Amino acid sequence: MKIESLRELFVEELKDLYSAEKQLVKALPKMAKAATSPKLKAGFTKHLEETKEHVSRLEQVFEMLEASPRGKHCKAMEGLVEEGKEVMEEDMEPDVMDAALIAAAQRVEHYEMAGYGCVRTYADLLGETKCSQILQKTLNEEGATDKKLTELAETINVDAENMDDGEQAAATKPRRRTLSRAGR
Repeated sequence: MKIESLRELFVEELKDLYSAEKQLVKALPKMAKAATSPKLKAGFTKHLEETKEHVSRLEQVFEMLEASPRGKHCKAMEGLVEEGKEVMEEDMEPDVMDAALIAAAQRVEHYEMAGYGCVRTYADLLGETKCSQILQKTLNEEGATDKKLTELAETINVDAENMDDGEQAAATKPRRRTLSRAGR
């Protein structure tokens, strides 16, 4: 398809975001299930509800533009979701898994914030004020989710790092004993 105007690009980018959000609706329950931190589980569950609302808002924007949301598959979100699946398949300590899930979720949030920022700007340039307001609301929520993930990471990453220190200390002690016995 040849895109000949900013309006056509706007609709194509909205379709990409719509596909991304639909994929995320399927991925978030799996992430919530894999999380061990009650706060992280609750955060994923809350964001699932927000994401469903994001889908509804995009559908509202498409109605306002008299366009269909169908016809595009977001390959970037497919890749981000696939990376998240790979993380969940790894054998990790619970705190380390939660840290990895936060990293995967933040990559998703940053992708979405970039997308929503672009389409909101296009809406402004095209004089689509109501669309812009709707898209800004979603952009604000994506930013708030990213901030909450950062706050959770400040605790969870420390717990994961402390796990590392404990494992390293435990692994180092037997080695030292073995070496000291060998020297006797």
